[in-house]
Amino acid sequence: MGIVERAKNILLSPNTEWPVIAAEQTNVGTLYNTYIGPMAAIGPVCSLLALVMFFGGMGIGAGMFGLAILYLINLAATYIVALIVQALAPQFGGRADIVGALKLVAYSYTPAWVGGFFNLIPSLAILALLLSLYGFYLFYAGATPVVNVPKEKAVTFTVVMVIVMIVVFVITGFILSAIAGAGMVGMMG
Repeated sequence: MGIVERAKNILLSPNTEWPVIAAEQTNVGTLYNTYIGPMAAIGPVCSLLALVMFFGGMGIGAGMFGLAILYLINLAATYIVALIVQALAPQFGGRADIVGALKLVAYSYTPAWVGGFFNLIPSLAILALLLSLYGFYLFYAGATPVVNVPKEKAVTFTVVMVIVMIVVFVITGFILSAIAGAGMVGMMG
């Protein structure tokens, strides 16, 4: 299945798409190469294009550096959250499976990644955040079919994982700020 069709299906018909995703045989590398990598690039690429279009490329070197770091941190954060899903799923009656956990996390992030298109117009970037909230529902909807968390525990599991996701992304945001700040100092020196 192609990346566009998968994104469309998970966004528009998640309850029928999750069982299809759960049944697919794949591995971590394939998920990163065919879905996570390209999807996670949408926001940074659109932000870079906006930088060129709206600011005439001013600060493009620093912008490219920061966006490359953001992209790499998003790739790492996706895997870190999947590791946490793998570790916590059995506590909620699910199964510990890194591929299943990565599927759940990656496809749940689809609204946030697609929302990255809004970065093309800086004043619409807030819509990306709003769209990403739909990912929490997608996570809930996929918890049972993908990592076998019983339906009656899926809400609690989702709430715990949303808190974990927020913490992971706050920490990665601090890391990004520190790296970007160090990069800016390096560029000035």
